[in-house]
Parts: sequence; C-alpha cells; structure tokens
Amino acid sequence: MNYYEQQIDLYFELKGTPDSSKESYLRRMNTFIKFIQDRQISMDDITINDIQQYILFLKRERSLCAGTINNYISAIKFFYTYVLGREWDAKKIPRMKRPHKLPLIPSKEDVLAILQATTNLKHKAILMLIYGSGLRVSEVAKLKISDIFAVKP
Repeated sequence: MNYYEQQIDLYFELKGTPDSSKESYLRRMNTFIKFIQDRQISMDDITINDIQQYILFLKRERSLCAGTINNYISAIKFFYTYVLGREWDAKKIPRMKRPHKLPLIPSKEDVLAILQATTNLKHKAILMLIYGSGLRVSEVAKLKISDIFAVKP
C-alpha cells in the first residue's frame, strides 16, 4: 500500500486538498483495499464485479446509508481511476439514490412553547423572525438592519 499512498499523497498535495478530505478518502480506500486483500485478490486483478460486491457488502452487511455508500464509491473511483489507471464504468457502478425526506414541521403549539421558554430577547427575536418569515438560519445570520428597516440618511 505504500506505493499507493505515495500516489494519493502526491495527487492531493498537487490539488491542494484539505487534510480532512484526504484522510476521509484514505480511510475509505483502506477499507476497500482490506476487503479486496481478505478475498486474496491482487490489486492488479480488481474487477468491476469486485467493486460491485464491495458496495453490496457496505449496503447489506454494514447497513450503511446511501449517502455514506456514495462517499465510498467516490473514494473507490478515485483509487481505481487515478491510482490503478483503470477505466470506470458508471453504468455498472451507479451511485445510490438518496431518499428524499420532507422536513419535519413542528406544530404551532411546539413553536409557541419554544418561544415562551426563550428568555434572551435577541434569541427570541431571531426565532420569531425565522418562524414568521420562513427564512433559513443562514439567511437570518446575513441580515442587516437595512434589510428590515428603511434607514434614512
């Protein structure tokens, strides 16, 4: 694996990838490599079928969610194409569909209870603004006084 790690380090250094992303990719690639080695398959002999079997293993045996499996697929694709120099077939190794979940909307009573329990006036104003206007937290965080009140010069 030392040769592979050197190739991976070189790529991420040239690209300027953050250490956290590099560590995430390495962790996922190492897990895949261990899976392959446990089955006594040479790195040069890895096939699309081996990758498919690993993805099924992640899904069935480890019960990982679609988003996590897609992260593994990205790391394996990088390893397979960049390090091993092989051709990736996206038709045979599709990314998993992530279920679309609708947001949970709290009841009016729950919202009122939260507002009544909030003692800090600033926090209460922020919560009321979020609830009353439908703004996202990030949108409220970027608000300026001029966005709410017309400021006259």
